[in-house]
Amino acid sequence: MEPARVLVVNSGSSSIKYQLLDPDSGKVAASGLVERIGEGGGAIEHTAGEHTVTDQVDIPDHTAGLRLAFAKFADTGQDLTTAGITAVGHRVVHGGEVFYRPTRIDDRVLRTITELSTLAPLHNPANIRGIEAVRTLLPDVPQVAVFDTAFFHGLPEAAKTYAIDRQIAEAHGIRRYGFHGTSHEYVSGRVAEFLGRAPGSLNQIVFHLGNGASVSALRGGSPVDTSMGLTPLEGLVMGTRSGDLDPGIILHLMRTAHLDIDGIDRLLNRGSGLRGMAGVNDFRELRRRIESGDPAARSAYDVYVHRLRHYLGAYLIELGGVDAITFTAGVGENNAEVRADALAGLHRFGIAVDPELNTAADRGARRISPAGAEVQVLVVPTNEELAIARAAVAVTGND
Repeated sequence: MEPARVLVVNSGSSSIKYQLLDPDSGKVAASGLVERIGEGGGAIEHTAGEHTVTDQVDIPDHTAGLRLAFAKFADTGQDLTTAGITAVGHRVVHGGEVFYRPTRIDDRVLRTITELSTLAPLHNPANIRGIEAVRTLLPDVPQVAVFDTAFFHGLPEAAKTYAIDRQIAEAHGIRRYGFHGTSHEYVSGRVAEFLGRAPGSLNQIVFHLGNGASVSALRGGSPVDTSMGLTPLEGLVMGTRSGDLDPGIILHLMRTAHLDIDGIDRLLNRGSGLRGMAGVNDFRELRRRIESGDPAARSAYDVYVHRLRHYLGAYLIELGGVDAITFTAGVGENNAEVRADALAGLHRFGIAVDPELNTAADRGARRISPAGAEVQVLVVPTNEELAIARAAVAVTGND
């Protein structure tokens, strides 16, 4: 029997990440990135096995971008129109109160995702463009939406509720939804496997640290809190997003800097975080600037770590103790200094990082806490594509 093959699509406003994989084994047949869609000077990087090709070409829209990706698949002997793809899984950022499990996409679902764009105006419209492009190119293959917010749908009332007028909140869908849920769910499950423990027996804190960043607290396998809220803007300091701030700052900027809604949106989502404080959002460049004595870079790093420790302390208390603290995603998996600084000086809480284990070259799931430590500190690579692929097969398997 031929292995199942799922195409996973993560469509952004001007980019498409994609991966073709076997959801059972996790083996990736091919992957790629289409960039600068609709901006001129577009590019595609496509990898199949050990072979990577890169092309520079204008890409007017998402359908053209996927057509280009499909052509690269065909060039490497993997024609997607005849490859027997089981399903296409899409990352969709916001499911609101409506979608809290992976969902087969039809016209009604697509309309509802469109309506939910008011909650994620930077993300859902781009996700929709990817769905529509796949519909054009693979009209007979079932598509499944996997929502970033789904894992956090059942947050406790106290954790998900904002202290504003209840009628206004209910009328406009205002609550804390949380994001990166696919990653938090996947990683917390892998932690239980790594430790040989049942998920229900563990209290966990998971730091998903990439350009976007979030942290979750899980009791018995279920989330009880997370740092992102109504939108992916709340919480930790991120590459270009501010994270937590006094909402009065928005009113102050409207009055004194005369910024309109769009200007504030750009400032907080694209011109804040590390980029706003230090001028860069790449951690490698931030480190180079710190080493060269740049005070703005040092300050940005300190603010970043301070926010990590702030949430760590809150979640330690909320959980009443923790069995495992895990780092994942680009920064979390690759930056030993961030991990060490986030957990420095916490021996009295049973939390410590072994310097040699923390800086080892191993890139798989690994323990970085000393032998015999009360709290297990781990690094676990995330694999949202595999999680999406498996969810897509689970939804379409009975069709």
